[in-house]
Amino acid sequence: MSVIRELLIGGKETPARSGHTADVVTPHTGEVFATVAAAAPADVTAAVDAAAHEFESWSALGPFERRAIFLTAADLLEQRIEAAADTMAGEVAATRGWAHFNVGLAANVFREVAAAITAPRGEVLAAQQPGVLGMAVREPVGVVAAIAPWNAPLILSARAVAAPLAAGNTVVLKPSEAAPLSSGLFIADVLRDAGLPAGVLNVVTNAPADGPAVVAALIADQRVRAVNFTGSTEVGRIVGTLAAQHLKPAVLELGGKNSVLVLADADVDYAVRATVFATFANSGQICMSADRILVHESLAAEFTTKLAEVVANLPTGGPEDPATVVGPLVNTAAAQRVSALIADAVGKGATVLAGGGEPSGALHPATVLANVPAAAEIARAEIFGPVSVVETFATDDEAIALANDTANGLSAGIITENGTHGLKVAARLRTGIVHINDQSVGDEPQAPFGGFKASGYGRFGGRWGIEAFSNTRWVTLATEHARFPG
Repeated sequence: MSVIRELLIGGKETPARSGHTADVVTPHTGEVFATVAAAAPADVTAAVDAAAHEFESWSALGPFERRAIFLTAADLLEQRIEAAADTMAGEVAATRGWAHFNVGLAANVFREVAAAITAPRGEVLAAQQPGVLGMAVREPVGVVAAIAPWNAPLILSARAVAAPLAAGNTVVLKPSEAAPLSSGLFIADVLRDAGLPAGVLNVVTNAPADGPAVVAALIADQRVRAVNFTGSTEVGRIVGTLAAQHLKPAVLELGGKNSVLVLADADVDYAVRATVFATFANSGQICMSADRILVHESLAAEFTTKLAEVVANLPTGGPEDPATVVGPLVNTAAAQRVSALIADAVGKGATVLAGGGEPSGALHPATVLANVPAAAEIARAEIFGPVSVVETFATDDEAIALANDTANGLSAGIITENGTHGLKVAARLRTGIVHINDQSVGDEPQAPFGGFKASGYGRFGGRWGIEAFSNTRWVTLATEHARFPG
């Protein structure tokens, strides 16, 4: 029997006003896992009504009371780890290991914002006039619109709401249509049970066809004062444009075309292990996944031979098997898209070193390609699937040029045994994130997380997340009467 959930508005389970619902289908079985209320713009208005009504009381709540809610939520989330894993498997075919990682990091996101609530949030300024105290004070902005994706649903829904709430804002969250429970309602349930007051966090789920109208209504509401979105660059451009039209700040964490650079002084065996993780974790469905492995020509033969051997033997199957490394993609259409990218590349001269072939439903074989021509679509498009493209280079300059030759700029990894060498290369990469002697996939709640170029703008994480969803006011206090002309 599938799960049935309504909208969460003002702390109450609320059906869509139209009565419409949407089904959530498990990718590798085709079975209905959940049925959720399908919101329309009128439901969005009701959710913003609730958030706006609770803003004054939530923003005035003492910092220690707010901090306690997030600390409790972190503990509750960890206690529900198996329920979270079941939900992620049912919605997006997530492996157990990936789901457990989601729980751990999402819990730490809550702990990090709990600490930030009682951290200093302002400055004393030098004043031009004598007897005047100047201050820069951070305050909440109001209602925040949060739009969360399906690929790391617990992490990214927690991140979408945690900093805005910690800063004293109220939130309306629109989760992904593919994972409305694990990218929305699951986190909302945890926060509610931790003591978050009703109406402070509201969740509107929707049918895929209604997504654009729901997002447009949410951003257009004049009471919504800031927006955050994690997802594709294509949709991010739309969200960013809508926010700009209404003069609202946005944090956009978008797609990547990430590289791992294996420098001439790298340990080859370590580089293989690192790049396998970077490419095939969560079947490549991570914004930081390594689409391109750039290998120094002196290491290329050994590296590609070892990489192909490892990839050919990666355990592949359904999420119910604890040994599975490469599981199903989010749906059959995603697997077919990856297959088409590979076929296009091979048709234009690329070589398949491992994998390839046709997908089985939503499951696509782990694949390694080499000799991919620049004309192939896969050379530019974000793959978002279990495919590694290996390229070689002769010099650091060439590697840097290859890594930067993309519209995106999210993350990069540099594999080297020489930290100084790695730092010199890292300084020339145009990405928001770079990991030296590590691969491209990494996320820590205290770090500034976000991209550059078409990978978005603004930062989640640590104090940067609090700042993103705060307004800075200049406040002065005159300790003596001012003198005016005349």
